[in-house]
Formats: sequence, C-alpha cells, structure tokens
Amino acid sequence: MRDDLRDVFRRAGVSGGFALLDADRGRRTVVDGKRAGERRMPASTFKIPHSLIALETGAVRDADEVIPYGGRPQRLDRWERDMSMRDAIRISNVAVYETLARRIGLDREKRWLDRLAYGDREVGTETRPFWLHGPLEISATEQAAFLARLARGTLPASAGHQRTVRELVRMEEGNGYALFGKTGWADGPTPDVGWWAGWVERGGRVYSFALTIDIVEDADARKRVPIARELLARLGVLPHSGPLGSGRAG
Repeated sequence: MRDDLRDVFRRAGVSGGFALLDADRGRRTVVDGKRAGERRMPASTFKIPHSLIALETGAVRDADEVIPYGGRPQRLDRWERDMSMRDAIRISNVAVYETLARRIGLDREKRWLDRLAYGDREVGTETRPFWLHGPLEISATEQAAFLARLARGTLPASAGHQRTVRELVRMEEGNGYALFGKTGWADGPTPDVGWWAGWVERGGRVYSFALTIDIVEDADARKRVPIARELLARLGVLPHSGPLGSGRAG
C-alpha cells in the first residue's frame, strides 16, 4: 500500500486509484486500495482483450483487415470510416469494435471472458457495447493482473495472437524500456470513469499497471496519462518526463 502517493491525485484535483504489479516477483503496489479494488466498466481498455478475442474467434483475419464501421453517424468524425483493427485501437474507434462484437456474438464473448478470467465476465443480453454501458466491470488490480499475463504471453490463447495484441498497444520506447497501454473513458456512470492501463518492460522485467479516475469535467480526461506516468516514475518504473496528454477518443 502506498497511500502516501494519493497526493498525486489530490494535486491533479481528481479522485482515483492505481494498481501496479511486478509480474516477475508477484509484488503488488496499490494507491487507495479500496478504489483500486472496486470494479468499474473498462470502456476502451477492453479493446485490449477484445482484440485478442476477435483474433481467436476468427472474427477478424488479422490486425490489418479493414473492418466496416457500420455507416451510422458517430460521436467523432474520425470514427466514420472503415479501418483496420490496428488503426481503430489507435484512435479508439468504438464503431469498428462494435462491428467486431456483432461478429463475435455474445455467446462467444462470454466464453472468452470466462476463459481469460476477465473482471466479472458479464456481457448481458443486449447488443449495445457491454464494455461501455455494462454489465462488464473490472477493477484496477484485476486489470493489472490480466495485463501481466498478456505481457508475458501466458494467457490461454495463441502465442501469435497475444504477440499481435502487444504490438497494437505499444506506445513508446525509451532508454532501456518499452511502454504499452490503452486509455478508456466510460461516460455512462456518474461521474464518468477514466482509465489508463498497460505495462512497462524494463530490464527484462514486466510491470503492469492500471489507473482509474473520476472524470467530473472533460478536462479531467487529459490527466489520466500524466497522473499514471508520475506514479510510475515515483515507483521507479519509468523515468521522470513531461506530461503526456490524452484526448476525448476514449
């Protein structure tokens, strides 16, 4: 427990929690253990396991197959075009992943959530995005544990498909480290839920992490990545660096 690091959230003016897992040593560090253990809708962080499920079920041939967005007006203009999963995850295109969800079907989604032991494993009975509107929920500590398995390639899925998904969420490489991650923004609950989840590979070791914050106003969303980066730096996982923002995409 590192509740001394709650000041990072306080200085940013948001409420939130954080979980870090040293995958090699099995050592977990949490900031606000209650918050880190509470399940919330994963929003676009679910695109990480969803991409794996799409590949495993054959709903998509590979990360570069062009997937139709469906032709309906979208919240963001940039989502209103067909694109590959590689491009869709980069801009958090909800419409493309809705197409994949329809191809997969709720029965197979449920079976794979059970297989991956992902959160509460619930998909509901409706076709709306269960990762954005429920009932699917997961905690920050569960996210970190899941991502550690993906990073190490130990999920019960094809090694090649796990490798592809890891490539999809690679964000940057620095001096001796590589950073992987995906943001999320669930605007159904009150307040909205913001996420940043991923892992760092450094010195042959894996450190997986997940951050959640309450998004009370849209500007709070830009705080997700900088807060988590500061926590990772103070915990000795990432070098200190300037803030890295994140827009409305999800």
